[in-house]
Amino acid sequence: MHPVNAPLKKTEDFVEIGGCRLPLSSLLDRRLSDPAYLAALRAEMRNAAPFAHLVVDGWFSPDLLELVRREFDSPGGIELTSARTTHEATYRTPLGSRLGPASQLYFNLVNSGAFVALLGHVCGVDHLMPDVSLFGGGLHETRPGGFFDVHVDFDRHAFTGLRNELVLLTYLNRDWPAEWNGALELWDSARAECVRKVEPEFGRAIVMRRTPQSLHGHPLPLTAPVGTVRRSLASYYYSNADVMRDRTARVGTSYLFGDSSDGLRALARGLTPPVLWSFLRRRIRR
Repeated sequence: MHPVNAPLKKTEDFVEIGGCRLPLSSLLDRRLSDPAYLAALRAEMRNAAPFAHLVVDGWFSPDLLELVRREFDSPGGIELTSARTTHEATYRTPLGSRLGPASQLYFNLVNSGAFVALLGHVCGVDHLMPDVSLFGGGLHETRPGGFFDVHVDFDRHAFTGLRNELVLLTYLNRDWPAEWNGALELWDSARAECVRKVEPEFGRAIVMRRTPQSLHGHPLPLTAPVGTVRRSLASYYYSNADVMRDRTARVGTSYLFGDSSDGLRALARGLTPPVLWSFLRRRIRR
């Protein structure tokens, strides 16, 4: 055991999952700490067509993503439920799912304060907020014959009412040929046509701002061989759409025995018998 005051040796911190050692410094692309790189991403996002988006490769450790990919197939591991309508035939993790350690580590990263602040800066959204419940997000899978028609994502979180500002998708598919379909299509709402196709290659991520015009989907049924599936990770980010309206509302701490003009104190005193009120004041001051 080293003495408390002994100098610490410089070592590489890491996490180990399934026998694979992942250095913490390698989990995210080092470029994400470069202001010049972030400025370039911000400009690219602002000028993208047909709507604000980014397509990037290499943001996340390939070893981590490979472990996540394996968790899809681990016995008794990932629970997927079918989402099947006339506009969609996909599978995804239900709300509140217990994720594998690699999947949870990925979502811990993309929902961390530093990463969310980075996304907010790049995308031009102040006070961006993550959703650790992964409503609408989590692990997604499309099987042969599956599809997801061109659509605009939901406007509000169903439970919090927060405004949906953007989505981050990360793909987990190795050697995915274009002829299998599955490319994410970005559509121009005015011309009603596909402007860009993003192939769902391993390690590729796409960030998309949510607007009434941000049409996207993978509408062509997958023609991949039986047993081959299209997989991705999805996380949504939000803002409080009413923040400007409510800015003047009191957001500080309200003290029971604060200034005599404090509304909370006045209410408490009005509801408390005088003898008990005096007793409480003496006890708290002590």
